[in-house]
Amino acid sequence: MATYEFPDDLLTAQRDLNQVRADLAALYERLPYSVEPMEAWQRPEGYWLATSPAYPDSPGWSEQERKEVAALRERERDLTGVILTHAFWDTIAGPERPHARSKLKHALTAASDSRAQEA
Repeated sequence: MATYEFPDDLLTAQRDLNQVRADLAALYERLPYSVEPMEAWQRPEGYWLATSPAYPDSPGWSEQERKEVAALRERERDLTGVILTHAFWDTIAGPERPHARSKLKHALTAASDSRAQEA
């Protein structure tokens, strides 16, 4: 298995991307299920998740909530662009890039795990 020496700015971009995605997921959990106001509804009988509860009225998202989601999505796109176009990938042979990208995604987890074991 190959190991990679990721540049600090690439690791920082990945860390920031992970945080933005976590923030976005947490925001979606707090928001009403429907972006637009919607009346209560229940899945029809025979639907693949018909056993789930009925959905209550949704007030929709406020303008502030929409802006917050849009800002996080834009930041996510920007960070993804930084990561994908980083000069580091030019130093990795084409067939190895998917493996290196996977290693980058898990590099921060591995680093925090090894620091926890040392403590």
